[in-house]
Amino acid sequence: MKKVTRSSRRPTRAKKAARPSPRTSKTNSNTALATAPLVERQIRLIRGQKVLLDTDLAALYGVATRTLNQSVRRNSKRFPEDFMFQLTPAEFSSLRSQSVI
Repeated sequence: MKKVTRSSRRPTRAKKAARPSPRTSKTNSNTALATAPLVERQIRLIRGQKVLLDTDLAALYGVATRTLNQSVRRNSKRFPEDFMFQLTPAEFSSLRSQSVI
């Protein structure tokens, strides 16, 4: 999965969702199970890939979107090259129109 940035100020990016660590404790495992439906609802299909918006991923980690993006930029060597991608203006517009109810 990838994460997509939705920001009106700058072009958007998509990032793969982090996979749960196999070393999680039972408490963390129960929490992960409880949030699985929430995560599944936030996954979108863009360019044939499952992605999470950076705002959704930041909310899952309990940090500001800006902080998440800054951490990814500062630690870019820790992430695969295809971890995130930038949306075209048309993709962003389409995504925005789909989220309006």
